[in-house]
Amino acid sequence: MSVYIIIFKERWISEPTQADVRCQSEVRDLLAWKPVTVDEGLLERAWNLQDRYKLSFWDALIVAAAKAAACRYLLTEDLQADQDLEGVVVVDPFLRDPAALS
Repeated sequence: MSVYIIIFKERWISEPTQADVRCQSEVRDLLAWKPVTVDEGLLERAWNLQDRYKLSFWDALIVAAAKAAACRYLLTEDLQADQDLEGVVVVDPFLRDPAALS
């Protein structure tokens, strides 16, 4: 989410173009998902997950954000399926139908 806002800020000059208006609309749509803010606490949790589970930093940050957002499941094919990462269960959507999750 932060990347989108940074790019949006960089593109905004003085007069918004039609593309800028569309970009603003897309960012507003993404905000409806209540994105997790990357702050000091989230970074610390990500580094702890990275060390504990030997994850890449970016994967650990995603898991930390999912945990902060109180997600029970994380849909990804990039981590070990069915692994429980401190209460966030990894689900590979190509191996298991996400609709079947309770």
